[in-house]
Amino acid sequence: MLAIDAGNSKTDVAVVTAAGEVLATARGGGFRPPAVGVAAALDALAEPVARAFAEAGVASVAHVSACLANADLPVEEEQLATALRERAWGRSVEVRNDTFAILRAGVAEPRGVAVVCGAGINCVGMRPDGRTARFPAIGRISGDWGGGWGLAEEALWYAARAEDGRGEPTALARTLPAHFGLPTMYALIEALHLEHVEHDRRHELAPVLFATAAAGDAVARSLVVRLAQEVTVMATVALTRLDLLAEETPVLLGGSVLTAGHPLLDDTIRDLLSARAPAARPRVVTASPVLGAALLGLDRLGAGAEAGERARGYWESGRV
Repeated sequence: MLAIDAGNSKTDVAVVTAAGEVLATARGGGFRPPAVGVAAALDALAEPVARAFAEAGVASVAHVSACLANADLPVEEEQLATALRERAWGRSVEVRNDTFAILRAGVAEPRGVAVVCGAGINCVGMRPDGRTARFPAIGRISGDWGGGWGLAEEALWYAARAEDGRGEPTALARTLPAHFGLPTMYALIEALHLEHVEHDRRHELAPVLFATAAAGDAVARSLVVRLAQEVTVMATVALTRLDLLAEETPVLLGGSVLTAGHPLLDDTIRDLLSARAPAARPRVVTASPVLGAALLGLDRLGAGAEAGERARGYWESGRV
C-alpha cells in the first residue's frame, strides 16, 4: 500500500505492507493543485513516490491511500482519485481530505472527530461503519472563521481601526507593525498594500496576536476566545451528525495553531467542550499525518488491529 499525506507545504509518502511493516518513506514539496494545476501537482508528487518505490523495491502497490490538501469537496476528492488512477501507482485508489489523516493518526480505530487549525480551519469526523461528517472548509463562502490566516486578517482589522480612532484601543496597533520593524499601523498598511512586505508573510502575525493576548490585551484575548468557540462549535456539530454527542468520543486537535500550547486557547476549548459536549475527550495530536493515511489504507485492506499497531510502532519508535 502507498500512503500519501500531501499538505500545502510538504508531502510525506510511505510504502507499507498489509501486515503493517513500513518498507520505505520519502518526503517531497507541497501539493497545491489550485496554484499549479492537477497535472503539475501530481508530477511533483511523483518524485517522492518514485523514491519510496525504489527503496521498497516495488513498481506499484495494491492500494493507494491519499490524504490531500485542497481536496475540500467530495467532487474534488473524486477528481483527484481519477487523476491518481491514471498514474497506475496502485490497483485501487482512495482520496480523502488531509484532515482525515490527522484524525486517524490520533485514534486506535476510525472513530472520533478532529479539528485542525493551521493556515485555515477544518473539521471532520468518522465512525467505523464508514459514516463521516465534514465541512466544505473553503473560506468565508462556506461559513468558516479562524485559522492562522483568518486570525491575522482579523487582528489587522482591529489594529487599523484602533490606530485611527474608529475602534477600541488595542496593543495590536503597536505589536503588529513592530513585528516587521515598522512604527505604526499606517506604515504596515502601506507596506502590505504596496507589497513591500510580502502578502504571504501575513501568517506571521498569528503568533503576535497570541503573544499580545497572553500579555492581557482585551481585543486580542477576545479573538482567541472566538477561535475557541469556533473550534467547539465545529466539533459539537460533527459529534451531533455522527450521533456521538452522548458517547465518550475523542476530539483530536491538530495543526500549528492548536498544537502550539496557547494556554488561553487550550483552556477555553476544554471548558466550552465540557459544557456543550461533556462526553468529548479532547487531546492534541502529535502523530505524523502520513501514519493516518497508512492506517486508513490498512482499514480499507481489512488488515486488522495488529497491522495498525505495527505501523504505528514504526512512527512512534522514530524508525521513520
